[in-house]
Amino acid sequence: ASERERARESERERERARASESERERARASESESERERARESERERERARASESERERASASESESERERERERARESERERERERARESESERERARARESERERERASESERERERERERARESERERERASESERERARASESERERERARESASESERERARARASESERERARARASESERERERARARASERERERARESESERERERARESESE
Repeated sequence: ASERERARESERERERARASESERERARASESESERERARESERERERARASESERERASASESESERERERERARESERERERERARESESERERARARESERERERASESERERERERERARESERERERASESERERARASESERERERARESASESERERARARASESERERARARASESERERERARARASERERERARESESERERERARESESE
């Protein structure tokens, strides 16, 4: 019984070591994933991711602890059952031999059950890991979509700004065209004024010439 107890304790110690190593490995994998996530996401997204990851880790830790407690309770119950069985053993050696064989058979069955339970736990952990990976992938997809949406918004804003710039350029060009047209009109007006002035000058010159002609005629008479 002492040898079996030591073997069981050794097995439990190895199980705890494997669980501890698996937990550290999961922690390292989770930390690496969190690092990559923080490099890609905004501060608010990272905060939500960390909160979500922490919640999942707490749920996973709680489930693992509950499972370990159930395993310990089953082990204690098995031990109590073996104690009761030994208390009920008869003095007959043959009965003790049959009881020991039955005990060994139960131990093998118990170990097989524990192995099956460990396998189920590993399967559940793998499923939880796949779920965490899927959630991380969905988070990355949402972040990428948000970035694309922001890029489209920036492109739309840039296009609007370019459109406004083109509108301002067109308005400036129209303004310059109006200014050139006004200047041309003023130039034509000045040309008309100069022509009118030359016409009046010629009229005055003609009138002076006629005056001189009349004066010469009067002088001749």
